[in-house]
Amino acid sequence: MIRLTLAEVAEVTGGRLAGGAVPAARVTGGVLVDSRAVGAGDLFVALPGERVDGHDYARAAVGAGAVAVLAGRETGVPSVVVDDPQAALGALARAVVDRLDAMTVVAVTGSSGKTSTKDLLRVLLSRLGPTVAPEGSFNNEIGAPLTALRADEGTRYLVAEMGARMPGNIAYLCSVTPPAVSVVLNVGTAHVGVFGSRDVIAATKGEIVEALDAGGVAVLNADDPLVAAMATRTRGRVVRFGESATADVRAADVRLDATARPRFRLEAPAGTAEVALALHGEHNVSNALAAAAVALELGLGLDDVADALGTARATSRWRMEVTERPDGVTVVNDAYNANPDSVRAALKALAAMGRAPGPGGRPRRTWAVLGEMLELGEDSRGEHDAIGRLAVRLDISRLVAVGAGARPYHQGASHEGSWGEESAWVPDLEAALELLRTDLAPGDVVLVKASRSVGLDRLAARLLRTPVTVGGRPADAAGASVGAAVPPAEAGTREDDSQSPASEEEIAP
Repeated sequence: MIRLTLAEVAEVTGGRLAGGAVPAARVTGGVLVDSRAVGAGDLFVALPGERVDGHDYARAAVGAGAVAVLAGRETGVPSVVVDDPQAALGALARAVVDRLDAMTVVAVTGSSGKTSTKDLLRVLLSRLGPTVAPEGSFNNEIGAPLTALRADEGTRYLVAEMGARMPGNIAYLCSVTPPAVSVVLNVGTAHVGVFGSRDVIAATKGEIVEALDAGGVAVLNADDPLVAAMATRTRGRVVRFGESATADVRAADVRLDATARPRFRLEAPAGTAEVALALHGEHNVSNALAAAAVALELGLGLDDVADALGTARATSRWRMEVTERPDGVTVVNDAYNANPDSVRAALKALAAMGRAPGPGGRPRRTWAVLGEMLELGEDSRGEHDAIGRLAVRLDISRLVAVGAGARPYHQGASHEGSWGEESAWVPDLEAALELLRTDLAPGDVVLVKASRSVGLDRLAARLLRTPVTVGGRPADAAGASVGAAVPPAEAGTREDDSQSPASEEEIAP
């Protein structure tokens, strides 16, 4: 963050100094909501959370080196006291953004793919200049300001991921970080139970292009009719991406390799270039096109765009993380979030991976281990049933539905075609793990996916340290004994002291 005195912090947040705060004392570090991460020169924001209150950690934060606490009440330590710490956090972020005249804000929203696109934009825009982008899925009223507050005088690009829980959320985030470029990826059915309909979701997503002034650029998905229609809602210039003939930045000749990594020809007004993504799943073609359209608009050359897309790796956890165990089992951890669109995309990627030959040229078996998709409202049972039927049509080898809410996956699959033992329902993670331990074989590919709060990331982590057994003995792809499997990925995220700056899908849809 740029360096501000406590007097300046109080001025821009409408607060007052208390607890012996020195007006000239300067925030030289970052702005944090987790007291355990506080260091010298930081500003700690005390947010009241559902389970804990950040004000209870004010003294510990100052003891760890914080210059002061941005608080809703006096805490007995140097503080800037405001009416609403969360609103003050947004006001502080806006003040910092306003002072960074050389910085361009790129805002991204969509029902799915925001975080993957944000990660791609970080890679591409870094070739043009210093870039700040969210960690994980910092896309709500807490996470977005925290990301903006990491920017300083050297920052040239700020990538702002924007989610929403209700109409007006994205408009608010745009008021904190006013975009010069706004990207809308898609309008799906994620959290339709909260919003009520896709039309309401589309209206909310469109707030991001309404925030542009006449000099801004709206980057819209030409393949999604609800997104393409947003062209009439913006004062900015419109650039379209997709596989449609109406797209300005297009993908042609899309194909997948043995691990479902896409290859395609990138076509743009500047010319054409071949792109080979390191990300898994055909759905990442659309994300890559969106990022490419932004980078081209901001001045990155076509060849550099293609090269950067080829080097980009997933940096946010549990999104199509593909790991092959020493025994030949491949685990695809896509358990950060789940909605009908993202599950369909993941199943298609799994089916593509299953078409590649396994060890010794043998066919690969594919496993879809699926937990519940949350917040689908009245459509929940039908959406889960449809996913189960899709698994059959895609010729997925085995489906494992985990948990009570996931049972309709199994029911849908059982009523589609002639499936029998290929589909199973289990009550919990432990039962799923036991089934997989018993039935997995070298060469199998296992997709693990569910809404974040279901916690199937823990199952994926345990699978990475659970070798295949043959006759009760560990075996590699050739049937020989193997040692320990790959070290497990982190099984969970650390809760902060007050309220999470990230949300479920991606905390916000």
